[in-house]
Amino acid sequence: MNQHCILIGAPVDSGQSNPGCLMGPASYRVAGLAATLEELGCSVDDRGDVAPRPAEAAGCLNPAVHHLPETIAWSNALAAAARDAMGAGFPVFLGGDHSLSLGTVAGVAAHAADQGRPLFVLWLDAHSDFHTPVTTKSGNLHGTPVAYIAGCSGFDAFPPFPAPVPVERICLFGIRSVDPDERSALHDHGLTPVDMRELDERGFVAPLKGFLDQVRAAGGLLHVSLDVDFLDPAIAPAVGTTVPGGATFREAHLVMEMLHESGLVSSLDLVELNPFLDERGRTARLMVDLTASLMGRTVFDRVNRVV
Repeated sequence: MNQHCILIGAPVDSGQSNPGCLMGPASYRVAGLAATLEELGCSVDDRGDVAPRPAEAAGCLNPAVHHLPETIAWSNALAAAARDAMGAGFPVFLGGDHSLSLGTVAGVAAHAADQGRPLFVLWLDAHSDFHTPVTTKSGNLHGTPVAYIAGCSGFDAFPPFPAPVPVERICLFGIRSVDPDERSALHDHGLTPVDMRELDERGFVAPLKGFLDQVRAAGGLLHVSLDVDFLDPAIAPAVGTTVPGGATFREAHLVMEMLHESGLVSSLDLVELNPFLDERGRTARLMVDLTASLMGRTVFDRVNRVV
């Protein structure tokens, strides 16, 4: 792929209730992410871990919400880092829980707006993450990024999202756990996930190809946010939000290979890896291998294969 990959550590642990995601960036580095990318012909600039400024006071009417000031501080820092990295190469954000996408996608969206190009978001996840700080019952802000990205209300404590992404440019892929409040909100906003039932019925290729065709036709930038729990916990146990019935090893690699062949991906989140829950680095190595597939690693090169 010959990309200039910029690795940005985001040891965010404030968006959920299972400590350990802050060790994610180190785990990806130990699993050899940089060396793997270099073997594929990519140049690599590891910019280390983002360090947010001290959190400022912030409040929310929902008493369940926790670590709001810290999450806002992370969002601001990651938005700035993402915007800068987008102008220099292909950023890979090493998480960290999924609340990091409140910041990373904001920075990517700002860059897309600067370029006058539409941003599309592919959300590979077991969950729709369409709560807001007002609606979440758990108070876990890692369940809110998609609503923020789509410009929903309820994020008064956060900076306004730059150029909110219309729901028709957001693809929630692999979904299999949606709260009732989220279900209603998704319906009200006209956002229909590509859930595992649809993928069981239609396969992975047709729904993903349809979305990629939209990105290509619009000349858009594509941000991919890959949550460990997109994968079946049988192959990826290192996540605090396991949901049975996720993507298999082969299905996940197929998705990554299709994304590579499309040539459309411009940035990547790797989120929710909790090394404390892993089995001798098994999940970290799988996530590195999936990133390698996204960047062009193949078992056998196929001629004239276009997605």
